[in-house]
Amino acid sequence: MAEKNRRDDEFADDRVDDEAFDDAVDDDADEDEPVSRGGTATRSRVAKAGESTSKRTETGRVGFFGRIARFFREVVAELRKVIWPTRKELLTYTAVVVVFVAFMLTVVGFLDLGFAKGVLAVFGN
Repeated sequence: MAEKNRRDDEFADDRVDDEAFDDAVDDDADEDEPVSRGGTATRSRVAKAGESTSKRTETGRVGFFGRIARFFREVVAELRKVIWPTRKELLTYTAVVVVFVAFMLTVVGFLDLGFAKGVLAVFGN
């Protein structure tokens, strides 16, 4: 019963976190910028009345520095979506990876030793 209550509490905490995240994402969204859902990483942007077009070239494309600035804005937006592990989770994950790598190193080492002995036994020295 205690296990079920703990899972329910974790679910409630996750739901609260999700709601807070959704609110934060909704606040950041710009309703005037339509987002392309066609699987590309670009956004089409409609020029607003009075918007400066100094970033755009005569053909309507964004200049080099405008593309760099947009890249960094998108990087920051993606990093805000990341769920960073706690210190305890990070240490746990690190320990699991180190133990797994040590185990696989041991298995591969013994297989290498066994195959080397087998080849020497078959083909001689």
